[in-house]
Amino acid sequence: LHSCIPQKKVRLLRNNFWESGWKLAEYPAFVLARCELSVFTMSLAQSLAFDEYGRPFIILRDQGSKSRLSGIDAQKAHINAARTVASTLRTSLGPKGMDKMLVSPDGEVCITNDGATILARMDVEHQIGRLLVELSRSQDDEIGDGTTGVVVLAGALLEQAEQLLDRGIHPIRIADGYEQAAKIAIEHLDTISESFPVDKENTKPLIETAMTTLGSKIINRCHRQMAEIAVDAVMAVADMERRDVDFEMIKVDSKVGGKLEDTQLVRGVVVDKDFSHPQMPKELKDVKLAILTCPFEPPKPKTKHKLDVESVEDYRKLRDYEKTKFEEMVKQVKDAGTTLAICQWGFDDEANHLLLQHDLPAVRWVGGPEIELIAIATGGRIVPRFSELSAEKLGHAGVVRELSFGTTKDHMLVIEDCPNSRAVTIFIRGGNKMILEEAKRSLHDALCVIRNLVRDSRIVYGGGSAEISCSLTVHRAADQISTMEQYALRAFGDALESVPMALAENSGLHPIRTLADVKAQQTAEMNPRLGIDCLLKGTNDMKEQHVIEVLSSKKQQISLATQLVKMILKIDDVRSPGEGGM
Repeated sequence: LHSCIPQKKVRLLRNNFWESGWKLAEYPAFVLARCELSVFTMSLAQSLAFDEYGRPFIILRDQGSKSRLSGIDAQKAHINAARTVASTLRTSLGPKGMDKMLVSPDGEVCITNDGATILARMDVEHQIGRLLVELSRSQDDEIGDGTTGVVVLAGALLEQAEQLLDRGIHPIRIADGYEQAAKIAIEHLDTISESFPVDKENTKPLIETAMTTLGSKIINRCHRQMAEIAVDAVMAVADMERRDVDFEMIKVDSKVGGKLEDTQLVRGVVVDKDFSHPQMPKELKDVKLAILTCPFEPPKPKTKHKLDVESVEDYRKLRDYEKTKFEEMVKQVKDAGTTLAICQWGFDDEANHLLLQHDLPAVRWVGGPEIELIAIATGGRIVPRFSELSAEKLGHAGVVRELSFGTTKDHMLVIEDCPNSRAVTIFIRGGNKMILEEAKRSLHDALCVIRNLVRDSRIVYGGGSAEISCSLTVHRAADQISTMEQYALRAFGDALESVPMALAENSGLHPIRTLADVKAQQTAEMNPRLGIDCLLKGTNDMKEQHVIEVLSSKKQQISLATQLVKMILKIDDVRSPGEGGM
C-alpha cells in the first residue's frame, strides 16, 4: 500500500500527525496507511488517473506543476485583468485627459496620453492584458487614432458582461448578443454620418478635423499650426485619383532646441548632414545633384590581394596612382554637369581636399532611405558606378542650404524647390526630447486622420455624440427582441455610454447628470450631433464646436472591441506553468 505513496509525502503526513498531538502508536498501521493514501489521492485527484487495477498514471506531462483556472473563475479573472488595464487609460480620454509618465528600466522618461504608446511601454504581464495591448496596436496600425477609446470600450463591455455572468447567462449568449448589437451600432453610424469635402483648394474642414485629433495632445497650445502642417503635408503627397496617401513620401525629422511654434513644413528633403568640408559654400542655387552609391576610393580587386611596397619609389607610384584615380572620379562627376555630389559612402581627407580644389561641394554618409527620398524629390537616378553617370541621371533642386542651430555645432541640409513636390519633410523643433517624441506621435495621428478622410470622406461628430446615439438605437432594438440576447444588447448599449461618461468625468463635469441631460436632449430633438461639452463652450452641438471624427475610426473601434470581448468570453479553461501562473 505504501509503494504508491512517495516517501516524502509519508514523512510529511507523519510530522503532521505528531505536531497535532496524536500518537502514531495508538493507531494500527493499516489505519495510518489508509489515511495517508486518502490524503495523497485527494491532492492528486486532478493530476492522476487510475487504470482498472488501481495503478496510477499521468495524462499530461508536468501537470502537477501547472496551475489551472476554469469555468466562471477563469472568465472573472480575465475580466478583472482587462478592467484594470482599461481603467489606466480611462483618465487619458478626451481633450482634458491626463498624461502618463512612463519610466523605462534604463531611466528613459516618456510623457504621453496616446493609448497605444502607454500600453506598449507598460510591460503588461497578464495574458489578457496583452490582448488589450494588441487591440490598441491594431487600432493604431489600421486607423492611427482612437487607440484610447477602443480600450475603454472593450473594458466597459467586459464589465457589463461580468454582471450578466453573475445573473447566470451563458457566455456564448452574451457573445452572440454583443455581435448583434455591434452590427446594429455600425449600421446606425452609417445613417448618421455626413459626407465631407476633401479638396486641395479648400482645406479648412480638414484642418478642423485634424485639430480635433490634436486637441487632446500635449502640443494643443499650437494645434492650429500643427493641424495646418499635417493637412498641407498630406495634400502635397496625396493621389486624389487613387484616393490614397503614400506615407513614405512624408519624412518627419526633429531637432532639440527652439519652440514648438518653430516647426515647419519643408517642401523638399531635410538631411541630418553637412557639407564634407567646412570651406565649401553654405548655400547653392540651381543645383544639379549626382546621387552616388559608389565610394570615392581607388578600385580594389574582388579576390584576396597583397601589395608589397619595397622602396620609396614604390610608395610614390602608389600615391600617384591613387591621386590619379581620385582626379578621374572627380572629373567624371564634373563633366556630367554636377554641382553637388550626394554620396552614400564616405571618403578620406585626400578625396575631400580634391573635391574642394575642383569646386565640387559634396555630402557624405547619407543613409539609404534619405538617398531614395532625395532621388524621388529631385527626379535624379541613383548611380552605382562613376562610369554610368551622365547628365540625364542628375537630380535638380532650386536651393540647397545648410542650417545651423543656436550655439551648437549641429548642422542640417535642406533641399528645396524640387521638381517633384510630392516629397515633403515636417521639421519639428522643441525644448526637449520628450516634447519632440510626443509631437511626432501627435502629428502621426493627425496625418493618419487626414489620410483616412482622403480614402473615405464620411465623418461623424465627436464628444461622445456618436456613442450616445448608438446606445439609444441599441436599447430600442433590444426592446424588439424576445430571446436571451436582449440582455446582452442592453449591456452593450450601457457600455457605449462609458465613453461620454469618461469624457465628462475627465473634464470636471458631473458624469451621470451630464450624460443624462445629453441623452434626454438627443431623444427629444432626435439630433445625433449632441455630445459632451468638454471645452465648456456653452453648446452641446458638436457641429458648432467643429469636433469631428472619421467614420472609419468609430466603426473600427466598435468592431475590434467586440471581437476581442467575444474571444475573451469564450475562454473557460487556462493552464499555466507554476503555481502562481494566473
